[in-house]
Amino acid sequence: MLKKLSTVVVAMIFFIFLAVSGYLSIIYAGDYVLDEELLVFDAASTLVDERGNELTSLYVENRDPVTEDQIPDHVKQAFIAVEDSRFLTHHGLDIRAIGRALYRDLMAGAMVEGGSTITQQLAKNVFLTNDKTWLRKSKEAVIAINLENHYTKDQILEMYLNRIYFGHGAYGIGAAAKTYYNKPVSQLTLEEGAMLAAIPKAPSHYSPIDDKEAALNRRNLILSLMADQGFISHEEAVRKKGTTLHASLHEIGEQPALYTYIDLVMKDAEKRYQLSREEILTGGYTIKVPIQIDLQKKVYQAFEEGAFFPDLQGEKSQGAFILLDNQTGKVIAAQGGRGYEPGSFNRLYAKRQPGSVIKPLAVYGPALDAGYTPYSVLQDQKQSYGAYSPSNYNGTYQGKVSMYDALQESLNAPAVWLLDQIGLNTGKQPLLEAGAQVKNDGLALGLGGTVEGMSPMLVATMFRSFANEGVTATPVAITSIHTRDGELLEPRKQNEQKRLFTPQTAWYMTRMLEGVVNEGTGSAGEYSGALAGKTGTTQYEAIEGGNRDIWFAGYTPEMTGVVWMGYDRTTEKSYIQGGSDLATKLMKSILPEEEALAAFTKPQQVKELAKPVDLQPINDLTMHNDFHIFDWNRKRLSWTPQSDKRVVYRIYEKTNDYLQLIGQVTGQGSYSISSVSAFFEGSFYVVPYNPLTELEGTPSNIVHMS
Repeated sequence: MLKKLSTVVVAMIFFIFLAVSGYLSIIYAGDYVLDEELLVFDAASTLVDERGNELTSLYVENRDPVTEDQIPDHVKQAFIAVEDSRFLTHHGLDIRAIGRALYRDLMAGAMVEGGSTITQQLAKNVFLTNDKTWLRKSKEAVIAINLENHYTKDQILEMYLNRIYFGHGAYGIGAAAKTYYNKPVSQLTLEEGAMLAAIPKAPSHYSPIDDKEAALNRRNLILSLMADQGFISHEEAVRKKGTTLHASLHEIGEQPALYTYIDLVMKDAEKRYQLSREEILTGGYTIKVPIQIDLQKKVYQAFEEGAFFPDLQGEKSQGAFILLDNQTGKVIAAQGGRGYEPGSFNRLYAKRQPGSVIKPLAVYGPALDAGYTPYSVLQDQKQSYGAYSPSNYNGTYQGKVSMYDALQESLNAPAVWLLDQIGLNTGKQPLLEAGAQVKNDGLALGLGGTVEGMSPMLVATMFRSFANEGVTATPVAITSIHTRDGELLEPRKQNEQKRLFTPQTAWYMTRMLEGVVNEGTGSAGEYSGALAGKTGTTQYEAIEGGNRDIWFAGYTPEMTGVVWMGYDRTTEKSYIQGGSDLATKLMKSILPEEEALAAFTKPQQVKELAKPVDLQPINDLTMHNDFHIFDWNRKRLSWTPQSDKRVVYRIYEKTNDYLQLIGQVTGQGSYSISSVSAFFEGSFYVVPYNPLTELEGTPSNIVHMS
C-alpha cells in the first residue's frame, strides 16, 4: 500500500512539474498554439422563398450558429451545472477536478476520468483528437489557458454551445432548438434548456426521441444540479421535474421534391456568385429563391406518379420539366427526371432533338423578323433540296398554305421551304444568340434535325422571348444571397439580356401559337386560360409509329414552361408510344388554375394580328329569277354566308371551256346577274376567298342556267 501511495506522490510531483513547464510554455508560445481560423465553424445555409418562408437547409453538418446574447441565461446555466460547475471562476483548468481525475486514473492504471472543463472540451473539439494520452491532455491544457487569455467566458461558452453534437444530425444549440422544439434558441424554457444540456454526454442514449425514460432522468438530474449550485431554487427544480417531455423531431429532413431545384441553386450560385458547393453547404448563407413550392410539389408528384408518362415493358420512361417567370426569367419550378437524386443526371440540361418545337425559333420567328407575315403564303408540296426530301407527317399536301395554318398543323414541307427562302444563316441567328451550338445542320434544322440537339432549359429560355417582347436571358434560381452576418452579396456575373426577336414578331408568334393550342396540334388536354405553345415529336425509325422524344413548349401571360419525355437511351425495348399530346396534357395539368383568369396583353407599340379567316365550303348555291322593272332578265345567286363577314365570295361564270370572274361580294350571301340572255347555256359557281392570305377556298356546287 505504501509503495502504491509513493508512486502516486511521485506521479503528482511529475504532473506539477509538467504543469509548471506547460504554463511557462504558454507564456513563451503565446498565440502560436491557437489557429483562430479553426474557431470559425461551419454553418448550414438556409433556402427561403420570396416571402421569407424557410424551405430547407443545405449543409454538411446541420448547424445554426447563434450569438451568446441569443442564448437565455437558464440555458447557459444548465450546461455549466452539468459540464463545468466552476466554469465562471477557473482560468481554463479546474485544478480540483484535475487532481480528482488524476488520482482515479493512477489508481486504475489508465485514464478513466477526464476532468475537462468546458474550455478544455472546446480546445479538444477544435484543435485536437479524442485520443486519451498524456501528451494530448497537456496540449489541451495549454490551448485551454490560451483560450481563456484571448476570449471572455461568454465567448468561450458561445463557441462551445455552437459546436457540440446533439444527435439527429443537429450540431450546436441553435440547430438543436429547431430539431427538438422547432423554435429559436432564445425561446427555450428552463426545462427545455436542461433537456438539451442532457444530450451531449451520449446523444444516442439521452435523446428524448429515442429513449424518453433515460432522457427524463438525466434532465431531472441537471435540474437538481442547477438547484444545488444556486442557479434556481429547489422548489423550482421540483416543479420543473414534474413537467413531461414534449420534444419531438422537427428535422427538415429529406425533401425529394426540392432535389432538382437545389441543384439549380448550386449551379446558379457557382455561375453568378462564384460560390462553390462546399461554400454554400458550410457558409451559413440565407438564399432567397423564386420557387412556388405548391407548383414544385405538383410537378414532383406528377413525375413520381407517372400517369402522363408512357412506360414500355415495365421500363420507366424519363422526362424533364421547367417553369419560368416570363418577366424575370426566374425558375418557378423544375424537375430533372423521375426518381431524381441530388447531384444526379439532370435532364433539363440534356440535349435532345427538339422536333417541331424548333419551328417557331428557327423558321417562323426569323421569317417574321425578315418581313414575312403570319398570313404569307408558303409552298406546301413534296420537293427535294439536294438529297434532303422532307415530308408532311400525314403524306398530304395543299399546294399553298398560310404561315399561320402551316404552324397550327405543324406541316413540314412549308417549314423547310420557308427556311430555304430566308436562308440558314437567318434561321440560325436566334439560336446562336441564345447560346445554342448550331453546326452544319442543313435545312433539316427547320424540323429539329440538329447535330448537337437542344436542352429543355434552352428551349424554355428561347420560348420565354415570345412572352417577353422578344427578349430573354439565362434562367436564374436565386433571387438574393445574404451572408450569415446579413450582408447582401452582389452577383459577380450579371445575367445579360438578349434580344432574339422584335416585339412585333413576338406578339405575332403569341397569337399564332395560341392557335396551335386552341385548334392545332397542342389542343390535347384541358386548360381554360390563355396558353400559347408548340408541340414536337422525333421519330424512332426502327419501330413503326415509335418515337424518341416528345415535347411541349409554351407560355401563359405569366410563365413559360417546357416538358420533354423520352428515354435516356432509345432502343427497340425502350421507345415512346404515343405523340406529343402526352407532354401537352402534363403541362396543362400543372399550370395553376388562377392563371386561367389571365389573358395575353398586347404591347402598345405593336400591331394586333387579325384573327384568321376560316373558309367553309358552300354547298347550297341556288339561282332564281330576280325580275326588276328595268331588267326582266336578271337572275340572283343565293347561298348561306359564313358568320365571318370578312369572307369575300367570288362569282365565276363558265361557258364551254371559258371561265371568267364576273364579280364578288363581301360578307353576304347573294349576287345579282343582270340581263342574262334567255339563250345562255352556261353555269355559275361561287368560291370563298380569304382576304388575309389571298387564297381561294373550295368552289361551291354549280348551278346551271334554267
